[in-house]
Amino acid sequence: MFNVVGIVKGEYSKNIILTYEDEISICDCISEKNKNLIEDLIKKREFTGKSGEKLEVSFYENEFLITMVFLGVGKREEFNEEKYRVMLYNFLSGEKGKLLMSSKNEELLDENLICNVLYNVNYNFDIFKEEKGKKLNLDIYKEKELSNLEEIISINEITNRIKELIDLPANILTPSKFAEKALNLGNEYGIEVEIFDEKDIEKMGMNLLLNVGKSSINPPRVVVMRYLGDKKSAEKIGLVGKGLTFDAGGLCLKSSTGMFEKCDMAGAATVLGAILCVAKNEIKKNVVAVMPLCENLISDRSYKPGDIIKAMNGKYIEIINTDAEGRLALADAITYIKEREKVSEIVDAATLTGAMAVALGTKVTAVFSNNDKMFELFEKASKKYGEQIWRMPLYDVYKESLKSEVADFKNTGERYGGGVSAAKFLEIFSGDTPWMHLDLTTAFDSGIKWMKKGASGIGTKPLYEYIKNR
Repeated sequence: MFNVVGIVKGEYSKNIILTYEDEISICDCISEKNKNLIEDLIKKREFTGKSGEKLEVSFYENEFLITMVFLGVGKREEFNEEKYRVMLYNFLSGEKGKLLMSSKNEELLDENLICNVLYNVNYNFDIFKEEKGKKLNLDIYKEKELSNLEEIISINEITNRIKELIDLPANILTPSKFAEKALNLGNEYGIEVEIFDEKDIEKMGMNLLLNVGKSSINPPRVVVMRYLGDKKSAEKIGLVGKGLTFDAGGLCLKSSTGMFEKCDMAGAATVLGAILCVAKNEIKKNVVAVMPLCENLISDRSYKPGDIIKAMNGKYIEIINTDAEGRLALADAITYIKEREKVSEIVDAATLTGAMAVALGTKVTAVFSNNDKMFELFEKASKKYGEQIWRMPLYDVYKESLKSEVADFKNTGERYGGGVSAAKFLEIFSGDTPWMHLDLTTAFDSGIKWMKKGASGIGTKPLYEYIKNR
């Protein structure tokens, strides 16, 4: 589906030539007659190479029919990676068959960027459709093959597998089914996997998670995945992902629109994807991923507003809103990974609050951290994959709003600043451990112009890059 070729091989339906505006170059590999033909067409159609502008021409060369498409990327001085991704996505979405892409400007042939866009074009959630989406094949013409091409392809393939997981409906992806899929993927990629059932969860004192999940006929699970790529090191990076396979809001019932948001396990899928990428590419780091999985429904066993529940770390939590359940599941998982797995740092990922969607929209991921170096490295990793993030504050004043009159803390603070108070709630459980929290409002229907509707896969590739360079 994606390759870098040193010489033209195979048959291509089209040869794509990327060009800056007013810098059009016709390759020397064709005859003078055809060069003149192309130059005449460029003049007649006034093709200059503006962004997204294209000129398609077919001709015979040595009895072979060749189709060339000159694709403009705009002025060199105005080149912008985000606009370039959108332009490529729009162009490739309308193509089919096998393409060869080339340019005299090698910076336009960035394999990481093109592969990222191509895999978004080729992702189709069609497992429940009789008619399957078609995939585009693309080769890049360069003099030298890249040493890390296999890595680039692998992380995009894994991200698309994670997107499919996020897109699965709740009747297919229950907590136990998610755990089963994680086990199978762990076996496939050589990762140790341990699964805790509801009895194990109760025995460990993960009462917050247990109470959220006890209203469902599908009991909660906790998946722990361990990849030890550097056994000589005591350092371990901890990943925690929220895994609400369905969230009705509990007794604080959501609206029907709110319930249809089927991506509330995207945090768990994101950290699953990251550890798979690490294992696939044999990164010399130690990584532990913990995924608390449950459903938040209504029954005669539902936890209630006003309940006081003892968390795994011994703190008592007063329940104000049963629809603020994700932070409860994460809190126990953070305690577990900190105390039982003895990790050196923690990154958690979750579709945690609507408040952050209000603050930043669905195109930018909110990031909170008590460690500047962690944020800076993750910011750099996000830029590499065209994913936009923004650091949010963690002022202690937000912690004040979480104090309860009848328990240690409440599970929600004041209405305003809800995204920050949710992050402060998680920070309580991370303690002094270096910690970072990703609020993935970007996980589903992000509206990013080079991504399709549905699962975005945002977070997986930057998290892998972060671990690799940590």
